Amino acid sequence: MPSSDIASPALAPAPAGAFLTIDLDALVANYLAIRELAKGSEVAGVVKARAYGLGLAPVARALWGAGCRTFCVATAGEGATLRGLLPDATIYILSGLIAGAADAYEAHGLRPCLSSLAEVEEWRALAKRRGRPLSAGLQFETGLNRLGIAGREAERLISTPEALSGVDVTLVMSHLGCADEADHPLNRHQLERFWAIRAAFPGVTASLANSAGVHLGAEYHFDLVRPGIALYGGNPFTGRTNPCRPVVGLQGRILDVREVASGETVGYGAAFEAKGPRRIAVIAMGYGDGFFRVLGSDRQRSHVGGRVHIAGHYAPIAGRISMDLISIDVTELSEGAVKRGDLAELIGPHVTLDEVATRAGTIGYEVLTNLGDRYKRIYTGAGCSTTES
Repeated sequence: MPSSDIASPALAPAPAGAFLTIDLDALVANYLAIRELAKGSEVAGVVKARAYGLGLAPVARALWGAGCRTFCVATAGEGATLRGLLPDATIYILSGLIAGAADAYEAHGLRPCLSSLAEVEEWRALAKRRGRPLSAGLQFETGLNRLGIAGREAERLISTPEALSGVDVTLVMSHLGCADEADHPLNRHQLERFWAIRAAFPGVTASLANSAGVHLGAEYHFDLVRPGIALYGGNPFTGRTNPCRPVVGLQGRILDVREVASGETVGYGAAFEAKGPRRIAVIAMGYGDGFFRVLGSDRQRSHVGGRVHIAGHYAPIAGRISMDLISIDVTELSEGAVKRGDLAELIGPHVTLDEVATRAGTIGYEVLTNLGDRYKRIYTGAGCSTTES
């Protein structure tokens, strides 16, 4: 064979042990559903943490194609990356202004959500040096007690117009703490406090509602809503049916199927013991791929763990999840139903994101943002051919 016909190892596609599928049509459908629900308000796309782990570039471009023009990220670094993808987008930095970094924000046309008088002063100082106003949001504390201008600082800012000299305030915002619980009294408390703040900034875009907050009713919508998890198919509520279309699918390839004799154990710590002859299949992924170790089973702690769906049936995880491998018990499936090379569903229509989160003792947000970079990522829909991130 001529040397020119030999594929370069650096260019040859690597075999994949696990696949992460992102349905961009479902993402867009969730965005449009929120836009319909919050009719009359602009819908910003919250794409922080690499678009909740799903990939900033394909997600941001899909949302832009759906008409989204305002985006929110957490850090200036994320904002700079997004600016390179969407030159004309309005980009807010939710974590505010890092001390000493105002020039970097301004260089990329980013709008920090200023959360203290110190941040306001630093942004004003840069505006003075530039000789022109600089756009920014103002984030106020209304009950979450995280970031936000609060108490006497808020009173001073509102009562002293010159305190904002040089700042072109384009957004006034706060963040709901308990919107996932519709009847929680903090929701109304924060709403009433935000009404008073908004009144002090007539004509400025106001924003309070996150994903769950959009469903609290029109009085929470104001001018701009900021959905995050709802875009990506996660359930924004506690104890309620998920209204969002699933966006993510996760499948792992079977590396081997083996027989385990009665009394033998599987995996680290001998956490799984065979009660009778068992058939064990091994999946090519683990906690090194962001699939939580706590989803394994452990007889010593009477911990049941998670499950997968394969060959039309559910199969429990057998023993501890290791860095690169997951063992599952497929004894109850007919012999030969699972074989080397088959794919098991770890997140999808049969094992939902909400189920995985519940079994891991966490929330869908954490499951998504922990998805690793070893998967072969496949994007479908929203005008794109099947591509890898």
